[in-house]
Amino acid sequence: MIVNKQMSLDKNSPRFAGAAFLLQAVASAVAGLVLLRPLIVSGNIIDSMTNMANKALQVRAGIVVEMITVTALVVLSVLLYVILKEQNRNIAFVALGLRLTEVSLLAVSRVATFALLRISQESAIAGHPAYLQTLGNLAYETQEVAYSLSMVFFTLGGTLFYYLLFKSRYVPRALAIFGLIAAPLALVGELFGLFDFAVPIVVFIPNLPFELAIGIWLLVKGIKDD
Repeated sequence: MIVNKQMSLDKNSPRFAGAAFLLQAVASAVAGLVLLRPLIVSGNIIDSMTNMANKALQVRAGIVVEMITVTALVVLSVLLYVILKEQNRNIAFVALGLRLTEVSLLAVSRVATFALLRISQESAIAGHPAYLQTLGNLAYETQEVAYSLSMVFFTLGGTLFYYLLFKSRYVPRALAIFGLIAAPLALVGELFGLFDFAVPIVVFIPNLPFELAIGIWLLVKGIKDD
């Protein structure tokens, strides 16, 4: 019991969590916004597959960077559970389960990306026959749905963790409230997106500055453990 309490109050855990926040935020932005998303031409699977076939190394780099995101998310989720479980063990456990489900779906989405790359290479060589376009569309849709579902679980788990951060007073309450606004806002956007509603990008933007802000705070300041 004493050992568990000492572990829960370990001053290094919040700093490691801050580093994990920063790593997963930066890696996710680089993988999605810089390496992978620019290759996709909305509504045109042939152009999208041509881009991927011509820039296979970029696609592979994006997948590798996204696996860094996955690793950082696992570490972050476990650390947040350790830090916040004393606030409410049941809520923290549910949040951990939601975030680990997110990680699994994110990994699945990038398996689909790798499949899309291989299909794209074969399709480009063969002149984009109809059956490879169909397979490409299937791989692309699998990638997109798995990623969107991962974001749903990400925002659900994040909302619970940020509520416990707010309750704990470990970080400035304004910062915790920022997370409690950003995560549910993104959740609503993802849910609408799953039903093919057009969702403005502004709905998702607040998550990145929040994760950078909370990451820097935890890395530099740790938590207030009164």
